Amino acid sequence: MFIKVRLTFINVLKQVLIVSILTLCSNGFTQGHPNLILTKKGVDNIRKQLGSIPIFDKTLAETKKEVDLEIATGIHVPIPKDMAGGYTHDRHKKNWLVLQKSGVLYQLLKEEKYADYVHDVLKTYAEMYPKLPLHPQTRSYARGKIFWQCLNDANWLVYVSQAYDCIYEYLSKKERDYLEQNLFIPYANFLSEESPQFFNRIHNHSTWGNVAVGMIGLVMNNEELINRALYGLKNDNINPNLKDNDGGFIKPQGQKTGFYANLDEPFSPDGYYTEGPYYQRYAMYPFMVFAEALQNAKPELKIFEYKEGVLLKAVYVLLNLTDSNGEFFPINDSQKGMSYYSGELISAVNIAYHFGGNDTSLLSIAKQQNKVQLDDTGLAIALGLQQGKATPFIKKSIELSDGSDGSKGAIGILRSKDSGLSLVMKYTAQGLSHGHYDKLSFSYYKNHNEILQDYGLARFVNIEQKNGGGYLKENKTWAKQSIAHNTIIQDENSHFGGDFKTGSDHHSEKYLFNTSNPTFQIVSAKEDNAYPNTRLHRTMIMLKDEGFENPVLIDVMQFNSDTIHQFDLPFYYQGQIIDTNFEYNSPNNLSTLGNKNGYQHLWLEGKSVLQNDKTVQTTWLSSNTFYTLSTRSKANDEFLFARIGANDPNFNLRRDPTFILRKPKVKNEAFISVIETHGSYDAVTEIAKNTQSNIKEIKRLPTKDTNYIAWSITTKKNKIHTFILYTSSADNKIKHVINLYGKTYKWSGLYSYIKEN
Repeated sequence: MFIKVRLTFINVLKQVLIVSILTLCSNGFTQGHPNLILTKKGVDNIRKQLGSIPIFDKTLAETKKEVDLEIATGIHVPIPKDMAGGYTHDRHKKNWLVLQKSGVLYQLLKEEKYADYVHDVLKTYAEMYPKLPLHPQTRSYARGKIFWQCLNDANWLVYVSQAYDCIYEYLSKKERDYLEQNLFIPYANFLSEESPQFFNRIHNHSTWGNVAVGMIGLVMNNEELINRALYGLKNDNINPNLKDNDGGFIKPQGQKTGFYANLDEPFSPDGYYTEGPYYQRYAMYPFMVFAEALQNAKPELKIFEYKEGVLLKAVYVLLNLTDSNGEFFPINDSQKGMSYYSGELISAVNIAYHFGGNDTSLLSIAKQQNKVQLDDTGLAIALGLQQGKATPFIKKSIELSDGSDGSKGAIGILRSKDSGLSLVMKYTAQGLSHGHYDKLSFSYYKNHNEILQDYGLARFVNIEQKNGGGYLKENKTWAKQSIAHNTIIQDENSHFGGDFKTGSDHHSEKYLFNTSNPTFQIVSAKEDNAYPNTRLHRTMIMLKDEGFENPVLIDVMQFNSDTIHQFDLPFYYQGQIIDTNFEYNSPNNLSTLGNKNGYQHLWLEGKSVLQNDKTVQTTWLSSNTFYTLSTRSKANDEFLFARIGANDPNFNLRRDPTFILRKPKVKNEAFISVIETHGSYDAVTEIAKNTQSNIKEIKRLPTKDTNYIAWSITTKKNKIHTFILYTSSADNKIKHVINLYGKTYKWSGLYSYIKEN
């Protein structure tokens, strides 16, 4: 009898334990802590491999050295005071990084000093936070408490939540309760419910806010915070006319907000982020680490499969949006020099490799980065490299659609593998508040060298002396204006009148993108809304031919207006002018090119009014390579030499030069130009090779049918390259017959190219 009762009791106890375990699992505690970026299983795997995985061991050693030095200086939690670049800003920024790394070191090395440091610093913050008012600097549309803007407060919590996760089980319940009640819950509520204009929108700022709240929610197993992060606030009470620091309206179109909404709206199906690669890079850290945390803590959400795997696609997009040095093309607001060596991309590449099927081409990028994330994903990278699995990551010509459904234009990239030439043409949507007024603009590279540049942003990030590290006023008066880009300008007015709302209502239209023939790659797009009653159409061709030393870039910028206007087309070159085939005047006293819309920032350094129709040529030298711009010009056209820097008393702008082609009084015309890359100069031997252009003449060929544009390029060896483009409909199946100079040309498709003597 006693044995039966005992067995019954044991069976009941087993049932209770099973139910308890299942209950814990349903509440998200399937594996305890850590369960965000690090996992218990992952930590065990890493410890077993330490000492035998070189890139991981190297990163760990560097991290330990950095953190040990910082811990030795003590705890620094100053009362917030400064803008970006100031002491308190930089100190709190350093704190979030050191705390995150300290948490990781505790897990991997099991040295309690790291957990004690994290706890002591967090306790100091918890003592300070309830007393903090809004930050004393009032510039931001959403002021933070620790930082001048909520964005940086969110940065802090994204990193610090990882540190808390790592020491969660080291702390007593009393210690956890104190931190959560005095710091983490009030912090999450402040970023969300108390700052809806920051939290409840579609923007990289909100992504950081959503992820900050979601990450700390996952650590605390707080479903309310997790849902708030994923789906946004239900009632936000945001003034619909409120603007952020960059002039963009705060209220998103429609009511859908939260993390999922920030995946749905800014990302195209291809993975292109509408704000451009600089801010896509910035947002990729919260996007990817939260996705990793969700995959670890809530695998049932299948976050990496959301929107057909858009987050994984986005990593490949970013890698493709770089030059040969890995630096991002400066589309929209972009600081030049930012690259895939940044921490955000190290993290993104690691996560994409681990959760995206172990694509060995990503290992070659990770090898260049020479660092890994200290978690399961970094271990996967380290093992892949150790086993010699890396294969080259090949950047190809590619078109990346814009818009949530891919219907709002695109970025087109043409690449010539052998010569290192890359063309980036922009025909996208506005790009939210970080967008520029530069429809149909382009930039052009030879490997890492800019042949024809995009200016990027006007800002010195985190340099306090320059407007507290924030955007300079010249970002609006110059960098965003159309004249600051290699695109067409009508009557010295920017596209859409420089109005954000108008620009946001429109996007350019893809017309043609074909790179199937590596010797003839073409991209073409239209813009009908930049100026009232004016239609713009730009076509760019990368032509590889034995008659030219390198592929040439052909640029056809058509415009068709109902009334007469002045049209300008600038080319922002780099280097030193070598030669021109026309006369020009240089003034003794400089004057500005205009008085508004960016023209007030340009000094006029030279001018030529052309007396007759001719092919105008200018050659310049940059990085020991010669470049020649040849353009078809008509009588009374103007060629202007200008330089940035006027009306800039604080030296906020670079003094970069430009050529500007001008057609003063026209309705319907086209700028037809060719950029050649040729020759070299050796400063040691002082030998110059192939310094002359190979182009003799560019002609526009008359067509009776206005649905076509035709032109020819004649070389100095009398080879004639004839091009015909159908401009009316993007129907590739249409058959064409056209007569030029008594010759009949027949083809099907959108264009024809003929080479003859």
